[in-house]
Amino acid sequence: MTPQEFDAFYAASFSRLTGQLYALTGNWSEAQDVVQEAFIRAWGRRGTFDPGNAPEAWIRTTAWRLALSRWRRLARGLHLAGRHHRQEPPTVEPPTEEHLILVTALRDLPEAQRRALVLHHMCDLSVEQVAAETGAGVSAVKSRLARGRAALAARLTDRTPISEEGKLRV
Repeated sequence: MTPQEFDAFYAASFSRLTGQLYALTGNWSEAQDVVQEAFIRAWGRRGTFDPGNAPEAWIRTTAWRLALSRWRRLARGLHLAGRHHRQEPPTVEPPTEEHLILVTALRDLPEAQRRALVLHHMCDLSVEQVAAETGAGVSAVKSRLARGRAALAARLTDRTPISEEGKLRV
C-alpha cells in the first residue's frame, strides 16, 4: 500500500473503527487511542497491506488487543496501588443517545457475545470472518450471535437502535 493509499484508507476507516472499538470497550477516549495506535503500527507495515486482504480487520484486531493490554496493565497498577484507592474510570458520554443505549446494553453481555455481535452487525463481517477473527468455530459464533441477540433484545427499550435492515446503528 502506498503512502497515499494508506492515507485514503485511514481517512475512510478511522471513524468507523473508532465506533466499533467504542462498542467493544465502552470508552470513547480509549477507543480513539487504541485505533490511533493500531494505525501507527500499521504504518510501518503498509508495504504488506493488501486492500483485498482486509487491512481493516488487522487494525480492529490490533486495537482490540491493545485495549485488552491496557486493561490488564491498569488492573495490575490498581492492585499494586492498593485496594482501598480503587476508583471506577469516568464514563464518557457517547456522541448520540442511540449509541449510549446500544453500548449500555452491549456492556451487560458476555464479552464473547458482545464481540460477535459488533463484528457481525456493525463491522459487516460474515459468520466465517467473525470466526476467523475471534478464533472461534463457526457454530460457536452462530450460537453467540443467537444468544447475544436475544439478550440484547431483552435489554433494549422501544427506542432500539436497530435499522430496518436489521443492522445495529451507531
